Amino acid sequence: MINYIYQLVAPKLISVKYSDVSSENKVIIRPEYMAICHADQRYYLGQRSPKVLKEKLPMALIHECVGRVVKDNTGNFEIGQKVVMIPNIPKEQSNVIYENYNKGSYFLSSGHDGFMQELVYMPADRVVAYKDIDSKIAAITEFVSVAIHAINRFDSLAHNIRNRIGIWGDGSLAFTVASMLKELQPSSSIIVVGKHSSKLSHFSFVDETYTIDYLPKGFEIDHAFECTGGEGSYYAIDDIIKYIAPQGTVSLMGVSENRVPIYTRNILEKGLTFVGCSRSGRADFERAVELMQNKIVQNRLSTIINYEGVAKNVSDIHGIFKADLSNPFKTVFQWEL
Repeated sequence: MINYIYQLVAPKLISVKYSDVSSENKVIIRPEYMAICHADQRYYLGQRSPKVLKEKLPMALIHECVGRVVKDNTGNFEIGQKVVMIPNIPKEQSNVIYENYNKGSYFLSSGHDGFMQELVYMPADRVVAYKDIDSKIAAITEFVSVAIHAINRFDSLAHNIRNRIGIWGDGSLAFTVASMLKELQPSSSIIVVGKHSSKLSHFSFVDETYTIDYLPKGFEIDHAFECTGGEGSYYAIDDIIKYIAPQGTVSLMGVSENRVPIYTRNILEKGLTFVGCSRSGRADFERAVELMQNKIVQNRLSTIINYEGVAKNVSDIHGIFKADLSNPFKTVFQWEL
């Protein structure tokens, strides 16, 4: 079957690839709504190194996507059923290593074609059905699953003094982590430390918010999530090490292209645990769908979603990526190519 794949072949240059795809043992899905991730934007703008761009391109972008089943040759789904697709594709299983860290895994929209296609052909175990969730909100399920994965790892590693959990960052990732912590760690006070008062105003559901320059005297947290990334990682990690209590767990989630210096003396003196968290697996997607069926969670997530309309041609794709640059949170759009 011939499929249309909209590939980024060079920064800001998208070309249509025609591919003959086998549908054997696959679920065929027509994408409906997509969300843009910072990683997509970095590829689109050419903000990765020339070496990385040469290795990864050409490829279709987008790894946050929901759609409807067109045909299922595996017998697991109904035609027309709403589904979210898992971009992490494991080639082997382990009882120890999570599928998103397994060396045999690969990730769609990172060296392999993402979901900007006419149809997507997925193994059945990479597809999760959903209902009772607005599809514009369901489009960020992958993003929510990343937060859930990090919280699950935190839950399995951190000590039980969890009175105050701090989050450094005031963007989409920090917001989503805070939202999921309120559901999964309900007895903890959630404190968000950010840079922009305007963004922090969206975090009305947490217990405390502070700008980085005005932390109160005696401020302390038991554990922390770093959700800044980029050049802000250094300052966030430095603050966390300063304000975290002994033997706290620090979950690192922000992506930085450059090396970040870390003050190891205080890490050793406090006996801190640092945990790197990235991407997610099927169990995280299933839990995300379950939590997102809660109308309170949906309403909360809807406040960081900016709907940018319908992509009907390549020009629309360029326009949506341009609009995303001025959006402080998540950009979602409808796919009709």
